[in-house]
Amino acid sequence: MGPFETLTIDIQDHLVVVGLNRPDKMNAFSLQMLKELSEAYTAYEADPHLRCLLLTAHGDHFTAGLDLAEVGPAVAKGQDLFPPGGVDPLDLMDPRRTKPVVIAVHGWCMTIGVELCLACDIRVAAVGTRFKQMEVQRGIMPFGGGTLRWPAVAGWGDAMRWLLTGDELDAVEAHRIGLVQEVVEGELLFERALWIAQRVAAQAPLAVQATRASAKLAVEQGHSVAKAALMDQARGLFGTADAHEGVMSFLERRPAKFEGR
Repeated sequence: MGPFETLTIDIQDHLVVVGLNRPDKMNAFSLQMLKELSEAYTAYEADPHLRCLLLTAHGDHFTAGLDLAEVGPAVAKGQDLFPPGGVDPLDLMDPRRTKPVVIAVHGWCMTIGVELCLACDIRVAAVGTRFKQMEVQRGIMPFGGGTLRWPAVAGWGDAMRWLLTGDELDAVEAHRIGLVQEVVEGELLFERALWIAQRVAAQAPLAVQATRASAKLAVEQGHSVAKAALMDQARGLFGTADAHEGVMSFLERRPAKFEGR
């Protein structure tokens, strides 16, 4: 995976840590960074050894958002922001990822940073993190999934409070409305997010992916559609080697060793 100019990659057993690495630009997303993040997600999705991705950032801020001077004209021209056939980190366009992503944010987390949070599965923020979905203050609208996911995560009123004003919210408010799941002291952020990602990666990967897929189906297509698919999804796991290992580890009172098959 890589090497990349705007990202760092650290593979730890079944986990890959991806770090945004333009600290001198407050990790503002250039076209290069968008391309490379898609490439990293695509490589993660394709590697059967990797079971969870932790997205973090170097420097004082997670991201100041899009580098609009560069990205704005590309969007206006209809240019693709991600490579054809690559996984969309915003989880909007096909092919979509099937594996979980944990995110750790700190400092400023603006525009696309918020939308990357919403596209992730588990979100951890440092005390003092400042979030801002400020597109309406620039005469544009969120186009990375913000309008789709804010109401589902925060409810209509809280979503509109922040989407329609572009105001800043802090980590306490982000936690209250469900934008993040945990808020920790800054010096503990990476350690805590890494621990959660490692916990996810330690579970049976086929079961993790099936569980995520069922929940995603319910959120995106409704309870009835997800319910209709539920038993087929569950039955498919019972014959796997990992399911057998899960039972044996319970009976033998030992940690399970899952192989993803």
